[in-house]
Amino acid sequence: MAAQAGRALLLKVDATGAGSFSTVAGMRTRKISFSAGTVDVTDADSPGRWRELLEGAGARKAALSGTGLFKDAAADETVRSIFFGGLLRTWQVVIPDFGTIAGPFQLTALDYAGQHDGEVTYEIALESAGALTFTAG
Repeated sequence: MAAQAGRALLLKVDATGAGSFSTVAGMRTRKISFSAGTVDVTDADSPGRWRELLEGAGARKAALSGTGLFKDAAADETVRSIFFGGLLRTWQVVIPDFGTIAGPFQLTALDYAGQHDGEVTYEIALESAGALTFTAG
C-alpha cells in the first residue's frame, strides 16, 4: 500500500440513527487505537510456568481521538448535542485504501481551544460502545 495523506482519513457520524452519515470535522490530527484484554488461565500445570491465555476471551475496545476544525456550524452543533446528550451514535472512520471501521461510539471528551489571532479548534475523543465492523476499501 502506498503512503496516504493524513487529511484523507475521515470521521463521519449518523447523527439521527437513520443510516445517513455526514462528515463532521476537518481533522488535522487523528488516531484510532484497538486493544484487547487478556484472560490469564495459568495454573500449577502450565508448561514451564509460562503464562497461558484463554483465546478470544478478553474484552476488545477501540478509542478514537483527533484535533481540528469543525466543517461548519451545523457539524459543531451535531457533535455538541451528541456530547451533552450522552448519546451513543454510529460513527465511521474512513481510512483511504484500507477500509471503513464503523459501529457505536460514545463521545467521551470535547475540548475547544483558540488563540486571539487564530481559529477555534477542537479536540475530540470517542470510545467504542459495542461491536465494530470493518469493510475493506
